Amino acid sequence: MNDVYDNPLIGRYASKEMAERWGPMRKFRTWRRLWLALAEAEAELGLLGDDGTPRITPAKLAELRAHLDDIDLKRAAEHEKRLRHDVMAHVTALKDVAPGCGDIIHLGATSCYVTDNADLILMREGLNQLCEALACVIDALAQFALKWKDEPTLGFTHFQPAQLTTVGKRATLWLYDFVIDLQELERRRDELPFRGAKGTTGTQASFLSLFNGDHAKVKALDALVAKKFGFDRVFPVTGQTYSRKIDTQVLDALNGLAQSAHKWGTDLRLLAHRQEVDEPFEAEQIGSSAMAYKRNPMRAERMCSLSRFVSGLPAMAANTAATQWFERTLDDSACRRLYIPQAFLASDAVLRIALNLLTQKTEHGRGLVVNRPVIARNVREFMPYMATENLMMAAVRAGEDRQVVHEIVRQHSHAVTARVKAGDGSPTELFDRLKAEGAFKKVDFGAALDPRHFVGRSPEQVEEFVGEHVEGVREHYKGKLGASAELHV
Repeated sequence: MNDVYDNPLIGRYASKEMAERWGPMRKFRTWRRLWLALAEAEAELGLLGDDGTPRITPAKLAELRAHLDDIDLKRAAEHEKRLRHDVMAHVTALKDVAPGCGDIIHLGATSCYVTDNADLILMREGLNQLCEALACVIDALAQFALKWKDEPTLGFTHFQPAQLTTVGKRATLWLYDFVIDLQELERRRDELPFRGAKGTTGTQASFLSLFNGDHAKVKALDALVAKKFGFDRVFPVTGQTYSRKIDTQVLDALNGLAQSAHKWGTDLRLLAHRQEVDEPFEAEQIGSSAMAYKRNPMRAERMCSLSRFVSGLPAMAANTAATQWFERTLDDSACRRLYIPQAFLASDAVLRIALNLLTQKTEHGRGLVVNRPVIARNVREFMPYMATENLMMAAVRAGEDRQVVHEIVRQHSHAVTARVKAGDGSPTELFDRLKAEGAFKKVDFGAALDPRHFVGRSPEQVEEFVGEHVEGVREHYKGKLGASAELHV
């Protein structure tokens, strides 16, 4: 419908896969599979009725399996309107289509058996999708770094001109942040536990009653249900809900990804201002509705904006974890319905933009555009300042006192800078001034202007970093790499 609010995360930014994962149909299908898994596990552990016969028969399980996807959302909404309880509304909706299973659906469970376990299943799937997307970003950014590993560029500290680096070496700084993020996302995915079958307040009292006091079977039930969903870790203890600290840990990991993307996006925006690196700009793309000449870095800006949104969500998760009362309170429910799915949707959108920045095809090629002439011009402009440290070292090797040559360089460089700012001079004057100083008479100024002499081990560092920290990622995700991402708008 076009007359109601449409969440931009779904309509504009996130992938269809991630949007469907957190959609109602996926959630309720997962609930039904949880009910089936519980019934199957109870049957496998020999749950008996009062008459000593199996309480859960193969016929009932077959009927339940036949209706896992037979979901009438409208009918379920009608039940919820009447019952004011979403889980019981869907229990009732399932009984509507599988009436013979009414006595085995949700047997011994509390609502959080389906709500919490489903959230954990979806979070694990979402983390896996993000890991695969991030691996693609890492692979593409590593290719960019290797391509430009030798290209000298002006480095900055405090956003003031500093020593030279290379375009590729700078890219490894962005790359390393993303590698750290991938490690954390993988850890959260792999260590994510399953809530399991814990009962109303986490004591498993209802299941202990069902199995006539057999503690071993109750413990086995917990592990068996988890195993059916591929979890080898189960929360050792819970209240009615699993510890909400787990949500904060997951969102903190997503926040880490957002921090890295925001930092990269900010650097790209600054480089675009300097006209050194442009993001992909398509043939019919419009930069400004008023200023037709503009090439705004809208992808990087959007990535920063969505990253900022992700970074704002962990505070809500932390507040939720901090304000849980005893075994649980329901004030966690409404906000978790918002911040957990939206954190994944926005993180997915951030990675889609990141991948698009690196892979979008335009008339200039693929991905980011490195403007070598502009970069070289900027390097030349500041080369006299960049060369001063090497010139000082050469003078010291020739027998001069370091503090003396440092003071000579300091005085002349500031004087030249003042003339440049006043419009009366050029940075190259610095060389003429230093040549006239006796302390530099033995220094070869001819070699001082080659930028390649001032990038240190930048090219080697790029090669080493990719070999030691990216190749492992490529090997682990080798069947998933090479993807590209088209933006919706």
